[in-house]
Amino acid sequence: EVQLVQSGGGLVQAGGSLKLSCAASGFTSDDYAIGWFRQAPEKEREGVSCISTRDSSTYYADFVKGRFTISRDKAKNTVYLEMNSLKPEDTAVYSCAAVRLTSYSGSYIPSASWEYDDWGQGTQVTVSS
Repeated sequence: EVQLVQSGGGLVQAGGSLKLSCAASGFTSDDYAIGWFRQAPEKEREGVSCISTRDSSTYYADFVKGRFTISRDKAKNTVYLEMNSLKPEDTAVYSCAAVRLTSYSGSYIPSASWEYDDWGQGTQVTVSS
């Protein structure tokens, strides 16, 4: 059984930084993608950033490029999302998710929430102006 346990998040002023963690367990192979998604009140869930364990390739949504960085600690089976230069519009519940890449070829990284199977518990990120 795959489990994703999130930590981090909280309240920060605009321009500040936060770091989210997603500790994964239960995978039977090292061939999966971990993605970060967010959902603001009355808005649809959107993809933020994803990383592939296959080749460490990454995906970033345009609205976070240059501000957020996704990384992975293989030894700890943990994926991080470092968020810098935060804006009030980044306020949302952030969730990590995982999907096995056995159905995908090459360096493709799933970036849509419907492509992911297992989800973390979600964590609130609030950016005050």
